[in-house]
Amino acid sequence: MAEVDVVVGGESSGAPGTMDILTALKEVLKKALIVNGLSRGLHECAKMLDRRQALRCVLAANCTEAAYVRLVETLCAEHGINVIKVPEAKELGEWAGPCNIDKEGNARKVVGCSCVVVSNYGGESEALHVLLDYMKKR
Repeated sequence: MAEVDVVVGGESSGAPGTMDILTALKEVLKKALIVNGLSRGLHECAKMLDRRQALRCVLAANCTEAAYVRLVETLCAEHGINVIKVPEAKELGEWAGPCNIDKEGNARKVVGCSCVVVSNYGGESEALHVLLDYMKKR
């Protein structure tokens, strides 16, 4: 059965030089976005989950639509895909790409995103190892 992890704040192991789980998740999502390994929105995510092509699912904890959350969690549980919950949909939208970046590198016109499915990590990285280690511990 799939696990649902709620990440409220950046949990760190306390050792210097290690990154917290939210920073690691952000980097993994950015790398997956570059290689076209992200699905955003209910329709795309449901298709990827149903086809069993998803590696991870990220869900916004502040999603107000109960049926939406129930559908995604049920599909993940049915196919054995772990779910990570992040606190804000706007934050997830900024990480997953549906926003504009200005010249200074700041996100503008951020659109909230309630669900993101990762189908391709985009290669090995320290952030990916931190995320995978976190999922093993839970």
